[in-house]
Amino acid sequence: MDNNFAITIGRSFGSGGRVLGRLVAERLGIPFYDKRLLLEAARHSGVAPEYFERNDERMPRFISGVFSFAHGYNPMSWYSDPTSISADSIYKAQCDCIRRIAERESCVIVGRTADYVLRHATNTVNIFVHAPESDCIRRIIERNDAADPEQARALARRANKLRASFYNFYTDKTWGDARSYDLTVDSSSMPMERLADFLIGYVRMRLGNN
Repeated sequence: MDNNFAITIGRSFGSGGRVLGRLVAERLGIPFYDKRLLLEAARHSGVAPEYFERNDERMPRFISGVFSFAHGYNPMSWYSDPTSISADSIYKAQCDCIRRIAERESCVIVGRTADYVLRHATNTVNIFVHAPESDCIRRIIERNDAADPEQARALARRANKLRASFYNFYTDKTWGDARSYDLTVDSSSMPMERLADFLIGYVRMRLGNN
């Protein structure tokens, strides 16, 4: 593919969307952005990374109190004032970072309403990854995020609620609704390697590259 393009991946918790996104990026030889996006946004805006992590895919809230900049970061005054910063400012910095990355290079971006942020870009393919709850629970336990099925179920439901609230607040679309994406896939339908090949083929056809 000659021109820059972006693949955005929304995902339900435990569906393996991040693993799938990384695999697609590796096979296409393009950068992968998940938590890395938060670090880049923090570096560019001058805000300490923990503020981005604290508000990552969560409903807006106001962070008050003493505001400090991390060592080595150059503050940009239009994102914050000396004493406080809002979650909306964090989100704006994150959106600016997503647009900057997409203009700079082809990439895979996971979550963070990237599909909505890049809604006016022509070379963007938006994908949502989901799986049956039982499959998500199994994956959550396997990666040691929970000790048993009940804990995994509770964790998944809470994470999905947070992601949905964040997405629905900042966009005019509905998180997980097929109409919000170009393609939705069930990660339990085939092995990850085959699913990655399928998505790469879809992206190439979608963008007119054979």
